[in-house]
Amino acid sequence: MQLANPGLSSFVTFLLSLIQLNWKVLILSSFLIWSVTAFRRRAKQSKDFSPLLVEGSPSPQAPLNGSDIPPIYHHPYSQISNRPISKSSSQAQKDLIVKVVQKRDHRVKQPYDAFLVLDVEATCEEGTGFEWPNEIIEWPVCLMRWKDKSDQGKACQLEIVDEFRSFVRPTWRPQLSQFCTDLTGITQAQVNSAPAFQKVLKMFAHFLAYHGLIDSKNGRPIQRFCWCSDGPFDVRDFVVKQCFISKAPMPLWLKGDVLDVRRVVSVWAVAPGNPDTRTNPLARSHIRSLNIPQQLQALGLPAFQGRLHSGIDDTRNIARVMTELARRGIRLEPKTSINPNRRWNWMGKPGEVLEHTLMFQ
Repeated sequence: MQLANPGLSSFVTFLLSLIQLNWKVLILSSFLIWSVTAFRRRAKQSKDFSPLLVEGSPSPQAPLNGSDIPPIYHHPYSQISNRPISKSSSQAQKDLIVKVVQKRDHRVKQPYDAFLVLDVEATCEEGTGFEWPNEIIEWPVCLMRWKDKSDQGKACQLEIVDEFRSFVRPTWRPQLSQFCTDLTGITQAQVNSAPAFQKVLKMFAHFLAYHGLIDSKNGRPIQRFCWCSDGPFDVRDFVVKQCFISKAPMPLWLKGDVLDVRRVVSVWAVAPGNPDTRTNPLARSHIRSLNIPQQLQALGLPAFQGRLHSGIDDTRNIARVMTELARRGIRLEPKTSINPNRRWNWMGKPGEVLEHTLMFQ
């Protein structure tokens, strides 16, 4: 069909062309609007899930050190969003936290239920060594127990639950040397008013019975406990000497092996897994005996607290070392054997010191 009016025909043709052009523009505009909307939605979701950034991705926020958030979130370049996240994502993060805590569980199976940390002080003369007939003048003990021992015997949290301390009156040579007083801080008046060693043993046995470690009637251990000291000397040497001088049979609860804390830390300090020895292979060539301040330093603990060679202060600092060893997952068990019948050349009959032999020491 043809239109009678040519002008009208041209107008209709123009109108149809315009309609076709606007339709294409409309489609293009719609596509652009949809693209922008989708991009903004993805950007918003990415920002909401920013706690799950991969380690090492850049972030303008400072590291979150010192918080209670598990270390998995303490990477220097990670960040935590305050925006609410979906329930499924929240559960995923909780599961991740549980896995991290389980991985950081340093608990190992520990054979003992309690530890008696002992660091005695004894009489001494300048220039004498461990061959001298030293008499104990201070008996300090820290009783330590586990806070978190499982049914399987695993634990890593050790704490002091009680202390015992008594000065002891020497009987062979009651007068302290000035060298001994200067070294230990113990005065003549303190030992003069103190009980003799036999009495201190009885007092300490009551302490052990009160805490359920021994039977109050026969003195037999009823819990698994272990003696601990800085080096093997306290029980192996000083206690054995004192029992001889005092003519006191060594009680059942004193016999047995001793955990040498100094040896444990000294061996650990040169272990291949220690960062210091990884960077310095020569450090593993020999084991250096570490005193208490050096043990604290090796474990990264604060400096010695109190007075060196004060028995109770030494004992408390050894207990700090024990707590840290337990926290690091080290199995705490004795390896130093004690011989109650050990003898020195100055020993005569029970309780007798052969003083003429001391001239050659």
